[in-house]
Amino acid sequence: MLYAPPPPLPSHPPKGVFVTGTDTGIGKTLISAALTRAWHGTYWKPFQTGLAEEPGDTETVQQLTELSQDHILPPAYALQAPLAPAAASALESITLHPEQLTLPEAPHAPLIIEGAGGLMVPLTKTMLMIDFIAQLGVPVILVTRSNLGTLNHTLLSLEALYQRGIPVLGFITNGVESPQNTQILEDVSHCRPLLHVSPLTTTPTATTLRHIAAQLPPWEHYWQPRTA
Repeated sequence: MLYAPPPPLPSHPPKGVFVTGTDTGIGKTLISAALTRAWHGTYWKPFQTGLAEEPGDTETVQQLTELSQDHILPPAYALQAPLAPAAASALESITLHPEQLTLPEAPHAPLIIEGAGGLMVPLTKTMLMIDFIAQLGVPVILVTRSNLGTLNHTLLSLEALYQRGIPVLGFITNGVESPQNTQILEDVSHCRPLLHVSPLTTTPTATTLRHIAAQLPPWEHYWQPRTA
């Protein structure tokens, strides 16, 4: 069993959710875009790295969601190197101050916040991504792969979140569907599965995203009392 019980979710809808993953390249951006479109919310990626190699996730989400510009907030920090924020900022001699960041006003609720990498990615020498999540005070959606290895990676991530008292709305799996793994994760962690996304055979498009977003219930659905 996990060492810490799952922290309770807020009794009322929070200002938003934080989308994190068990690894980098796990599908956080696609899921964040789907959530933003499904809930007509506002997207924010506070720490963007890798802009020397790609336009960035903020631009990608804007294109995929087909929502107006006021649904997209700019990053607090935009860095060039495809590295963890702490390492990328050091190369540019930029000092990050994540401890000073607060939840921005979302023109359209809820706010969907996308992390960079996984929970233990360093933002500074003294602050990890998971510390930043705890600071913001919103529930987490954990994106994980569905195949071999997911049990260890997902349970370790949930354990870290539970130990810090961070509530988790649920987890979303990516890849070849594995109902057995999903059931084990739910039983062991007491965390509910929210969605499964099958492998994509082509680069995601706005049409792809519409199909994924259509599978998600409205935002209000998640804040209704759960029945046993």
